[in-house]
Amino acid sequence: MIVLQNISKHFGNTVAVSDVSFEVKKGETLVLLGTSGSGKTSTLRMINRLIEPTSGNIIINNENIFSKPIVALRRNIGYVLQGYGLFPHYTVAENIAIVPKLLKWPKDKIQNRVEEILHKLQLPPDQYKNAYPEILSGGQKQRVGLARALAADPSILLMDEPFGALDALTKASVRKEFKELDELKKKTIILVTHDIQEAFELGDKIGLMDKGNLVQVGTPEELLFRPANDFVRNFFTQQRLQLELQSIRLKSIWDNLPLVKEKAENSLKSNQSLWEVMEVLVRNNAAVTAFDEETGTTKSVAFIHLQTVLQKSKKHS
Repeated sequence: MIVLQNISKHFGNTVAVSDVSFEVKKGETLVLLGTSGSGKTSTLRMINRLIEPTSGNIIINNENIFSKPIVALRRNIGYVLQGYGLFPHYTVAENIAIVPKLLKWPKDKIQNRVEEILHKLQLPPDQYKNAYPEILSGGQKQRVGLARALAADPSILLMDEPFGALDALTKASVRKEFKELDELKKKTIILVTHDIQEAFELGDKIGLMDKGNLVQVGTPEELLFRPANDFVRNFFTQQRLQLELQSIRLKSIWDNLPLVKEKAENSLKSNQSLWEVMEVLVRNNAAVTAFDEETGTTKSVAFIHLQTVLQKSKKHS
């Protein structure tokens, strides 16, 4: 668990972060969203003490981080840099092994972990472990950067614009892999981005920042349908339709869907968004079904009444 209590950061007369407080529960992903200069990266960097706050406290797992040595603090925090941050003169394996070596893991344990994490990130070890970063694509470099952050299996992961250097197609692919990676399921994650779609896709909660202030923190649905003020409301205006479809889950219109006896081989899940359903429907001409684990029922989503969706959206508003 991570708790920020009235954190501020001043650089001379400039206030980069002003009285920011929030809590991230164990296993939760919080996305700090905002434009350039909003204070989100400075906030992130104070959590592993890359920069020191001017005032306030940060509590991790019930311990004040300022009472611990920096090295001890960072051993349990993975950090993914914007622009990959790989050492060009190190091989992929050597880049990934940096933290385990600092922790003085046995060589065989390091080698096994490097190969394990490469497999999980779809980078076959025989092909990539002895390669140098210069021959990798942007998506491959990002996977190696993530592998390095995860190598020592930290419980906390901090990510600063992790997909910012990727082109749109690669970004979409890597984000999908990120969501589905078992290695991340139980980790507490704080991710910084200026990309609204990325925030809604990856965040359990979103903290919207502006001019150093945390304007609102909540679920994507709360920010979209119950904005704290006009700034929050206007921030999402241009992408509102897609965001609403991303925010509304199949589960919320489950009673309006027709029951079927058998689910298709690649059935969707009831907690998936209507946007994900639309993407599947566009790609798949066959019957599409969704399964709800709570009730054990299967419904057809081959046709969703637009009126039902609009009514659900209106209720949220």
